[in-house]
Amino acid sequence: MSEDRAIVRFEGVTKRFGDHAAVDGVDLAVGEGEFFALLGPSGCGKTTLMRLLAGFEAPDAGRILLDGQDIAALPPHRRPVTMMFQSYALFPHLSVAKNVAYGLRGLPKPEADSRVAEMLALVKLDGLGGRKPHQLSGGQQQRVALARALAPRPRILLLDEPLAALDRKLREETQAELVALQRRLGLTFLVVTHDQDEALAMADRLAVMQAGRIAQVGAPREVYERPATRAVAEFLGEVNVLPDGAGWVAVRPETVVLGDTGIEGRVVETAYFGDRTRYVIETAQGRLRASRANLAGEPPLSVGSTVHVSWPADAAARLAE
Repeated sequence: MSEDRAIVRFEGVTKRFGDHAAVDGVDLAVGEGEFFALLGPSGCGKTTLMRLLAGFEAPDAGRILLDGQDIAALPPHRRPVTMMFQSYALFPHLSVAKNVAYGLRGLPKPEADSRVAEMLALVKLDGLGGRKPHQLSGGQQQRVALARALAPRPRILLLDEPLAALDRKLREETQAELVALQRRLGLTFLVVTHDQDEALAMADRLAVMQAGRIAQVGAPREVYERPATRAVAEFLGEVNVLPDGAGWVAVRPETVVLGDTGIEGRVVETAYFGDRTRYVIETAQGRLRASRANLAGEPPLSVGSTVHVSWPADAAARLAE
């Protein structure tokens, strides 16, 4: 992302709760029209950083700039930012249409009604405006929450764990729909999630947070394949962390080759996942994880099999710590 495309900048932002720094001197830029993910374990500060941008919390230090203007002192309703909550926070006594219209109370009724119809069509809920939330599926309720957040035409849409309540199949379908919608609207989406697969699948760029700080920022492939630290490598999925001279390298299981050359080992665990099988190999250097695609006509390795493991030189990412 070029610096002149940033719509939001966090500059030295800190937020403390008592003696605990939930956000600790964060510097981060999010681009105009970017699908950006804040990723990290529970308690890392990602939700607090989002709430600071939304205006639900005030920073103790630093600046939050939107289009170059410091918005830290603005109340939430004066920021061109809307938020879709993990719980959806729909009003059970209001119809779908009235839920979507809730943030449009300052508009004339004909304009608000037109906007509601437009938003329901956008999220493929045409004809369901008269229903109550309890008459909808979980996926449909999520679409109502999304339509309500989009109705005021924000500059930035914040999504707090948006897919956490959905089952796996619906979650994967909704990921694709959210990306397609973001591309269609050209709107900046900032999603907070602890789900690595979700962030890798949807984001143009992501930031991994650890203990209130930004550990690494980059495109999903870059951060996954070239993690900067051991903590980032281990958070973003299975990884082998191996000694390499004076330091350590990270090798992803899918890059490990099981063949006739390399380090000799013995298969001690197998796990079948349909399209692939995961192996744990006992070697003189310790246990290594390997993941191999299940190809037609190629039998899986069994526990006790002797194998040799290796990996391409460029598959090993050197870690800073």
